[in-house]
Amino acid sequence: MIQACLNGRRTTRDHPAVPLTARQLARDAGLAHAAGASGVHLHPRDGHGRESLDAAVVSDAVRAVRRACPGLEVSVSTGLWMCEGDASAREAAVAGWADAEHRPDVVSLNLDEPGFDRMARALGELGVGVEAGVWSPADAERLLDGPHAATCHRILVEMIDLPTERALPEADDILDRLARARLDVPVLLHGEGECTWSVLDRALALGLQTRIGLEDTLTDPEGRDVDGNAALVRHAVTRRARVH
Repeated sequence: MIQACLNGRRTTRDHPAVPLTARQLARDAGLAHAAGASGVHLHPRDGHGRESLDAAVVSDAVRAVRRACPGLEVSVSTGLWMCEGDASAREAAVAGWADAEHRPDVVSLNLDEPGFDRMARALGELGVGVEAGVWSPADAERLLDGPHAATCHRILVEMIDLPTERALPEADDILDRLARARLDVPVLLHGEGECTWSVLDRALALGLQTRIGLEDTLTDPEGRDVDGNAALVRHAVTRRARVH
């Protein structure tokens, strides 16, 4: 699987092609899917361009993507910063999804943010899968020591803004810990920033799921600017073909 991470916390100030509105997300999802992505990860925005977990905002974005790409897996972020670091406010916002017409298939939920266990339970009750965000070996141990490791939809091993020389050994450490636990849960390995392409190559070499998109990088493997998400997906698909 290659998941296209369409926008993240970026705005058009970072890159003019960053999709923000539901219509833009749907368009980019279609282009990324045509380029070879089998899922998308997005950060919905409200009418002011702010990231939001509001039920109506999330439902609008998910509906638009599903209309453009029926059957494509839709993942949404639940980053705590969207609720100004307030775990209770995040729980309340997600509880509001119960009455939403459209919910994401899965959401990313970071182990290093307060309220992981409560949110994971609440999402399970809503029928929304959890992508457990593991950013460090300590996060991996917290996941393995808790009640949700075996029931996650997938585990995201995320190397965020690390230099390559640190990202690859740390990723290997986390993957070793997960392998020893013998979980029957898919693992998606990806990097962000400087280490994006080296970590993606490691994921492909190991046969793991991975992701690529403007959330993670604005440049191709040679460091050249790209024109959008579809171009990044095409580069990832090409690299996957070379491995396999």
